[in-house]
Amino acid sequence: MSISRTLRALAATIVVLIVAAWWFTRPQTIAEADLPDHRADASAGERIFWAGGCASCHASPVNGKRAKGDDKLLLGGGLELETPYGVFRVPNISAHTDDGIGGWALVDFVNAMQRGVSPDGRHYYPSFPYASYARMPVEDVIDLKAFLDTLPSVAGRVEAHSLGFPWLLRRGVGVWKRRYLDTEPLTPGVSPTLVERGRVLVEGAGHCGECHTPRDRLGGLMRERWLGGAPNPEGKGRVPNITPGGENIAEWSAADIAYYLETGFTPEFDTVGGPMVAVQENMAKLSAEDRAAIAAYLKAVPAVK
Repeated sequence: MSISRTLRALAATIVVLIVAAWWFTRPQTIAEADLPDHRADASAGERIFWAGGCASCHASPVNGKRAKGDDKLLLGGGLELETPYGVFRVPNISAHTDDGIGGWALVDFVNAMQRGVSPDGRHYYPSFPYASYARMPVEDVIDLKAFLDTLPSVAGRVEAHSLGFPWLLRRGVGVWKRRYLDTEPLTPGVSPTLVERGRVLVEGAGHCGECHTPRDRLGGLMRERWLGGAPNPEGKGRVPNITPGGENIAEWSAADIAYYLETGFTPEFDTVGGPMVAVQENMAKLSAEDRAAIAAYLKAVPAVK
Protein backbone atom coordinates (compact mmCIF):
# COMPACT_ATOMS: atom_id res chain seq x y z
CA MET A 1 0.00 0.00 0.00
CA SER A 2 1.36 3.44 -0.93
CA ILE A 3 1.96 6.18 1.60
CA SER A 4 -0.91 8.26 0.18
CA ARG A 5 -3.37 5.38 0.49
CA THR A 6 -2.18 4.76 4.08
CA LEU A 7 -2.73 8.42 4.94
CA ARG A 8 -6.22 8.38 3.38
CA ALA A 9 -7.11 5.26 5.35
CA LEU A 10 -5.81 6.83 8.55
CA ALA A 11 -7.76 10.03 7.92
CA ALA A 12 -10.93 8.04 7.23
CA THR A 13 -10.45 6.10 10.48
CA ILE A 14 -10.01 9.32 12.44
CA VAL A 15 -13.17 10.79 10.91
CA VAL A 16 -15.14 7.66 11.79
CA LEU A 17 -13.85 7.77 15.38
CA ILE A 18 -14.77 11.45 15.72
CA VAL A 19 -18.27 10.85 14.39
CA ALA A 20 -18.70 7.84 16.70
CA ALA A 21 -17.52 9.84 19.71
CA TRP A 22 -19.83 12.72 18.79
CA TRP A 23 -22.77 10.31 18.55
CA PHE A 24 -21.84 8.52 21.79
CA THR A 25 -21.66 11.77 23.77
CA ARG A 26 -24.78 13.36 22.29
CA PRO A 27 -27.37 14.80 24.72
CA GLN A 28 -30.30 12.43 25.19
CA THR A 29 -33.62 14.06 25.92
CA ILE A 30 -37.26 13.38 26.69
CA ALA A 31 -39.71 14.22 23.90
CA GLU A 32 -42.64 16.50 24.66
CA ALA A 33 -45.01 13.76 23.49
CA ASP A 34 -43.64 11.47 26.22
CA LEU A 35 -44.56 13.81 29.08
CA PRO A 36 -47.42 12.49 31.24
CA ASP A 37 -50.88 14.02 31.07
CA HIS A 38 -50.52 15.77 34.41
CA ARG A 39 -52.16 18.99 35.54
CA ALA A 40 -49.46 21.09 37.17
CA ASP A 41 -50.03 21.87 40.85
CA ALA A 42 -48.02 24.83 42.16
CA SER A 43 -48.80 24.04 45.81
CA ALA A 44 -47.41 20.52 45.35
CA GLY A 45 -44.45 22.09 43.60
CA GLU A 46 -43.68 24.19 46.67
CA ARG A 47 -43.18 20.94 48.64
CA ILE A 48 -40.62 19.81 46.05
CA PHE A 49 -38.96 23.23 46.11
CA TRP A 50 -38.21 22.95 49.84
CA ALA A 51 -37.40 19.25 49.71
CA GLY A 52 -34.88 19.94 46.96
CA GLY A 53 -33.34 22.93 48.72
CA CYS A 54 -33.52 24.96 45.50
CA ALA A 55 -33.11 28.23 47.39
CA SER A 56 -29.96 27.04 49.16
CA CYS A 57 -28.03 27.32 45.90
CA HIS A 58 -30.10 29.48 43.55
CA ALA A 59 -31.18 32.32 45.86
CA SER A 60 -29.03 35.37 45.20
CA PRO A 61 -26.45 35.86 47.97
CA VAL A 62 -27.04 38.88 50.22
CA ASN A 63 -23.85 40.72 51.23
CA GLY A 64 -21.86 37.65 50.27
CA LYS A 65 -23.90 35.31 52.45
CA ARG A 66 -26.66 32.81 51.73
CA ALA A 67 -30.12 34.38 51.59
CA LYS A 68 -32.61 34.09 54.43
CA GLY A 69 -36.35 34.70 54.85
CA ASP A 70 -38.21 36.03 51.83
CA ASP A 71 -34.90 36.59 50.03
CA LYS A 72 -34.77 32.82 49.53
CA LEU A 73 -37.45 33.23 46.86
CA LEU A 74 -35.29 35.58 44.76
CA LEU A 75 -33.65 32.98 42.56
CA GLY A 76 -31.18 35.13 40.68
CA GLY A 77 -28.28 32.76 41.31
CA GLY A 78 -24.68 33.89 41.68
CA LEU A 79 -23.42 31.50 44.35
CA GLU A 80 -19.91 30.26 43.55
CA LEU A 81 -18.97 26.64 44.22
CA GLU A 82 -15.23 26.07 44.41
CA THR A 83 -14.30 22.49 43.51
CA PRO A 84 -11.21 20.54 42.37
CA TYR A 85 -12.49 20.99 38.81
CA GLY A 86 -12.79 24.77 38.99
CA VAL A 87 -15.43 27.29 40.02
CA PHE A 88 -19.06 26.55 39.19
CA ARG A 89 -21.46 29.52 39.28
CA VAL A 90 -25.09 28.81 40.07
CA PRO A 91 -27.45 30.24 37.41
CA ASN A 92 -30.54 32.43 37.57
CA ILE A 93 -33.65 30.19 37.64
CA SER A 94 -36.16 32.94 38.37
CA ALA A 95 -39.18 33.61 36.17
CA HIS A 96 -37.28 36.27 34.20
CA THR A 97 -37.88 35.46 30.54
CA ASP A 98 -34.41 36.47 29.32
CA ASP A 99 -32.04 36.02 32.25
CA GLY A 100 -33.87 33.18 34.02
CA ILE A 101 -36.06 30.28 32.95
CA GLY A 102 -39.35 32.11 32.53
CA GLY A 103 -39.23 31.60 28.78
CA TRP A 104 -38.61 27.86 28.95
CA ALA A 105 -41.17 25.35 27.73
CA LEU A 106 -42.15 22.62 30.18
CA VAL A 107 -40.21 19.99 28.22
CA ASP A 108 -37.10 22.21 28.44
CA PHE A 109 -37.37 22.24 32.23
CA VAL A 110 -37.93 18.47 32.45
CA ASN A 111 -34.89 17.79 30.27
CA ALA A 112 -32.75 20.13 32.35
CA MET A 113 -33.86 18.52 35.62
CA GLN A 114 -33.82 14.87 34.59
CA ARG A 115 -31.39 14.65 31.65
CA GLY A 116 -29.00 17.51 32.36
CA VAL A 117 -29.59 19.11 28.95
CA SER A 118 -30.12 22.82 28.28
CA PRO A 119 -32.86 24.14 25.96
CA ASP A 120 -30.19 24.76 23.30
CA GLY A 121 -29.00 21.14 23.50
CA ARG A 122 -25.85 21.43 25.63
CA HIS A 123 -24.85 19.20 28.52
CA TYR A 124 -25.09 20.68 32.00
CA TYR A 125 -22.26 19.90 34.38
CA PRO A 126 -23.25 17.52 37.21
CA SER A 127 -22.58 20.24 39.78
CA PHE A 128 -26.28 20.63 39.03
CA PRO A 129 -27.49 17.37 40.66
CA TYR A 130 -29.67 16.13 37.81
CA ALA A 131 -28.31 12.61 38.37
CA SER A 132 -30.43 12.64 41.54
CA TYR A 133 -33.38 14.52 40.03
CA ALA A 134 -33.54 11.82 37.33
CA ARG A 135 -35.08 9.58 40.01
CA MET A 136 -37.93 12.00 40.73
CA PRO A 137 -41.41 11.27 39.43
CA VAL A 138 -41.76 13.51 36.38
CA GLU A 139 -45.06 14.77 37.84
CA ASP A 140 -43.06 16.30 40.70
CA VAL A 141 -40.83 18.09 38.19
CA ILE A 142 -43.89 19.48 36.41
CA ASP A 143 -45.33 20.71 39.73
CA LEU A 144 -41.99 22.32 40.64
CA LYS A 145 -41.97 24.31 37.39
CA ALA A 146 -45.47 25.55 38.18
CA PHE A 147 -44.30 26.81 41.58
CA LEU A 148 -41.15 28.45 40.20
CA ASP A 149 -43.32 30.33 37.71
CA THR A 150 -45.14 32.00 40.65
CA LEU A 151 -41.93 33.44 42.14
CA PRO A 152 -40.48 36.91 41.44
CA SER A 153 -38.61 37.64 38.25
CA VAL A 154 -34.98 38.58 38.93
CA ALA A 155 -32.88 40.34 36.29
CA GLY A 156 -29.22 39.60 35.76
CA ARG A 157 -27.18 36.85 34.15
CA VAL A 158 -24.53 34.95 36.06
CA GLU A 159 -20.96 34.66 34.75
CA ALA A 160 -19.88 31.42 33.11
CA HIS A 161 -18.06 28.70 35.03
CA SER A 162 -14.27 28.95 35.37
CA LEU A 163 -12.95 25.45 34.67
CA GLY A 164 -9.59 24.04 33.74
CA PHE A 165 -8.73 21.56 31.00
CA PRO A 166 -10.17 19.01 30.25
CA TRP A 167 -13.28 19.86 32.32
CA LEU A 168 -14.09 22.87 30.15
CA LEU A 169 -14.84 20.47 27.28
CA ARG A 170 -18.55 20.23 28.01
CA ARG A 171 -19.16 17.51 25.42
CA GLY A 172 -17.21 15.09 27.60
CA VAL A 173 -20.03 15.20 30.15
CA GLY A 174 -21.86 12.87 27.74
CA VAL A 175 -19.40 10.12 28.65
CA TRP A 176 -19.96 10.79 32.36
CA LYS A 177 -23.71 10.52 31.88
CA ARG A 178 -23.37 7.16 30.15
CA ARG A 179 -21.84 5.80 33.33
CA TYR A 180 -23.64 7.67 36.11
CA LEU A 181 -27.00 9.02 34.88
CA ASP A 182 -29.48 6.35 35.91
CA THR A 183 -33.19 6.47 36.74
CA GLU A 184 -33.24 3.22 38.70
CA PRO A 185 -33.62 3.33 42.53
CA LEU A 186 -30.40 3.13 44.52
CA THR A 187 -32.11 0.99 47.16
CA PRO A 188 -34.47 -1.24 45.17
CA GLY A 189 -35.31 -3.48 48.14
CA VAL A 190 -37.47 -1.00 50.03
CA SER A 191 -41.17 -1.86 50.09
CA PRO A 192 -43.23 -0.33 52.94
CA THR A 193 -45.19 2.70 51.76
CA LEU A 194 -43.60 5.10 54.25
CA VAL A 195 -40.05 4.01 53.38
CA GLU A 196 -40.77 4.27 49.65
CA ARG A 197 -42.09 7.80 50.14
CA GLY A 198 -38.84 8.63 51.90
CA ARG A 199 -36.76 7.01 49.15
CA VAL A 200 -38.37 9.21 46.50
CA LEU A 201 -37.53 12.32 48.54
CA VAL A 202 -33.98 11.34 49.60
CA GLU A 203 -32.78 9.81 46.33
CA GLY A 204 -34.63 12.30 44.13
CA ALA A 205 -35.60 15.86 45.03
CA GLY A 206 -33.65 15.94 48.30
CA HIS A 207 -30.46 14.72 46.52
CA CYS A 208 -28.97 13.89 49.94
CA GLY A 209 -26.43 11.52 48.42
CA GLU A 210 -24.76 14.36 46.52
CA CYS A 211 -23.07 15.43 49.78
CA HIS A 212 -23.35 12.36 52.03
CA THR A 213 -21.92 9.82 49.55
CA PRO A 214 -18.21 9.66 48.57
CA ARG A 215 -17.24 10.02 44.92
CA ASP A 216 -14.84 8.14 42.70
CA ARG A 217 -12.07 9.74 40.61
CA LEU A 218 -14.53 10.74 37.88
CA GLY A 219 -16.87 12.48 40.31
CA GLY A 220 -19.55 9.79 40.29
CA LEU A 221 -21.22 8.61 43.48
CA MET A 222 -19.85 5.37 44.97
CA ARG A 223 -23.11 3.48 45.26
CA GLU A 224 -21.64 0.76 47.46
CA ARG A 225 -21.11 3.48 50.09
CA TRP A 226 -24.47 5.17 49.63
CA LEU A 227 -24.93 7.88 52.32
CA GLY A 228 -21.80 6.61 54.10
CA GLY A 229 -20.17 10.02 54.58
CA ALA A 230 -17.84 12.02 52.36
CA PRO A 231 -15.44 14.98 52.29
CA ASN A 232 -17.21 18.30 52.73
CA PRO A 233 -17.69 19.72 49.19
CA GLU A 234 -17.72 23.26 50.60
CA GLY A 235 -14.48 23.15 52.58
CA LYS A 236 -12.75 21.37 55.43
CA GLY A 237 -14.09 18.42 57.38
CA ARG A 238 -16.47 15.64 56.43
CA VAL A 239 -20.16 15.24 55.77
CA PRO A 240 -21.33 12.50 58.17
CA ASN A 241 -22.40 8.92 57.57
CA ILE A 242 -26.21 8.94 57.89
CA THR A 243 -26.78 5.21 57.42
CA PRO A 244 -27.57 2.94 60.39
CA GLY A 245 -23.82 2.26 60.54
CA GLY A 246 -22.85 5.88 61.12
CA GLU A 247 -21.60 6.74 64.57
CA ASN A 248 -23.49 10.03 64.56
CA ILE A 249 -27.00 8.64 64.20
CA ALA A 250 -26.62 4.88 64.72
CA GLU A 251 -28.44 5.14 68.03
CA TRP A 252 -31.04 7.64 66.85
CA SER A 253 -34.60 6.42 66.39
CA ALA A 254 -36.68 7.37 63.38
CA ALA A 255 -38.51 9.82 65.65
CA ASP A 256 -35.17 11.38 66.64
CA ILE A 257 -34.25 11.91 62.98
CA ALA A 258 -37.64 13.43 62.15
CA TYR A 259 -37.39 15.76 65.17
CA TYR A 260 -33.89 16.83 64.12
CA LEU A 261 -35.14 17.68 60.61
CA GLU A 262 -37.99 19.70 62.12
CA THR A 263 -36.16 21.59 64.88
CA GLY A 264 -32.43 21.27 64.31
CA PHE A 265 -31.92 19.64 67.73
CA THR A 266 -30.21 16.27 68.20
CA PRO A 267 -31.23 13.79 70.92
CA GLU A 268 -28.20 15.07 72.86
CA PHE A 269 -29.60 18.63 72.63
CA ASP A 270 -26.84 19.74 70.31
CA THR A 271 -27.85 21.93 67.36
CA VAL A 272 -27.42 21.64 63.62
CA GLY A 273 -24.40 23.44 62.16
CA GLY A 274 -22.49 24.15 58.98
CA PRO A 275 -24.10 23.64 55.55
CA MET A 276 -26.74 21.41 57.18
CA VAL A 277 -28.38 24.50 58.68
CA ALA A 278 -29.88 25.49 55.34
CA VAL A 279 -30.94 21.89 54.65
CA GLN A 280 -32.66 21.59 58.03
CA GLU A 281 -34.47 24.90 57.52
CA ASN A 282 -35.82 23.60 54.22
CA MET A 283 -36.84 20.25 55.74
CA ALA A 284 -38.73 22.09 58.48
CA LYS A 285 -41.08 23.42 55.79
CA LEU A 286 -42.13 19.89 54.78
CA SER A 287 -45.01 18.05 56.35
CA ALA A 288 -44.54 15.85 59.41
CA GLU A 289 -45.40 12.89 57.17
CA ASP A 290 -42.58 13.74 54.76
CA ARG A 291 -40.04 14.06 57.56
CA ALA A 292 -41.22 10.77 59.06
CA ALA A 293 -40.83 9.13 55.64
CA ILE A 294 -37.27 10.44 55.25
CA ALA A 295 -36.42 9.13 58.73
CA ALA A 296 -37.94 5.73 57.98
CA TYR A 297 -35.91 5.47 54.78
CA LEU A 298 -32.66 6.40 56.53
CA LYS A 299 -33.25 3.67 59.10
CA ALA A 300 -33.90 1.15 56.30
CA VAL A 301 -30.89 1.74 54.04
CA PRO A 302 -27.92 -0.66 54.24
CA ALA A 303 -25.47 0.24 57.00
CA VAL A 304 -22.08 1.58 55.92
CA LYS A 305 -19.35 1.28 58.51
